[in-house]
Amino acid sequence: MQKTSDLNVVETRPLPSPASLLAELPKTETQAEFVTRARRDIQRLIFTDDRRFLLIIGPCSIHDLDAGREYAQRLVALSREVADRVLIVMRVYFEKPRTTVGWKGLVMDPHLDGSNDIAAGLRLGRTFLRDVLDLGLPTATEFLDPITPQYVADLVCWGAIGARTTESQTHRQMASGLSMPLGFKNSTDGSFNAAINAIRAAAQPQTFLGINLDGNAAAIVTRGNHDCHVVLRGGTSGPNYSPVHIAQIESLLAKAGLPKSVLVDCSHDNSAKHPERQPDVMRDLLVQITAGNTSIMGAMIESNLSSGSQPFPQPKHQLRHGVSITDGCIDWSTTAHLVREIHAALAPRF
Repeated sequence: MQKTSDLNVVETRPLPSPASLLAELPKTETQAEFVTRARRDIQRLIFTDDRRFLLIIGPCSIHDLDAGREYAQRLVALSREVADRVLIVMRVYFEKPRTTVGWKGLVMDPHLDGSNDIAAGLRLGRTFLRDVLDLGLPTATEFLDPITPQYVADLVCWGAIGARTTESQTHRQMASGLSMPLGFKNSTDGSFNAAINAIRAAAQPQTFLGINLDGNAAAIVTRGNHDCHVVLRGGTSGPNYSPVHIAQIESLLAKAGLPKSVLVDCSHDNSAKHPERQPDVMRDLLVQITAGNTSIMGAMIESNLSSGSQPFPQPKHQLRHGVSITDGCIDWSTTAHLVREIHAALAPRF
């Protein structure tokens, strides 16, 4: 019989079921309690009158676990210093959307050699999340592939849906079943409606195709996730964090019957893709907050041990320690100074 399917499939590699990986790398009772508490604190900060500022900060992506652990160790010490006014959550991003082609993240290509050992990537990702939690840092990641959450979501305190996938029905359905507060980014053109529609869709019960913990195809039925909010990241039309833009998103959220809670991504188009401009964006937000704005409840900053980014692919032994291979970042010295500046500027709120 003439073959009519899988004509372009070269290989099908079995993966461990989510249940088997969770059994191999289980979360501890302490980790489970910490994740639950961190999610509750984040939810309260986003949606109640908790005056602390939510700061999602860390590398654009994790590609070197040793450098990532070093960064986390520095960040946890800084987070304790400012905890009375700033709730720090570390970016632990393992999946990277690509406009065309490129490295797709630790889960997809953990060895950085194009071998695409996804089973190893899932193990490394889960291991790193546990390491960060053990330090006492809440974790944040972007959910890209709809199967990945079954392997790692129990260790994630805050999640994001990116600008390219906010309009995706698949990702809105997935978000409806996730167990943590979650931010939807505005569309790549900078408009807000897709993110608002995504929040409304994710809050509704959904039924969709997925896999269960045993790795079997299943109809997933959700009750809806009511802890979703908008993330402003700018767009092709330019930045969208000015007082005019903030007032516009506040109006649209109110019209949709949603809480006026806004997190601003200081990177991407809000910094014109110049990472060194992120502190300036953050300072503009602080001016608005000091002037009385209460809807800006948090920010996101891409930060690493060293500044900028480095070309990839290249031989692994030539990669510089603590330098991003995806989006450029600010360095640690700039990070520490900026976090302390945020803490000081928030003093009048307390």
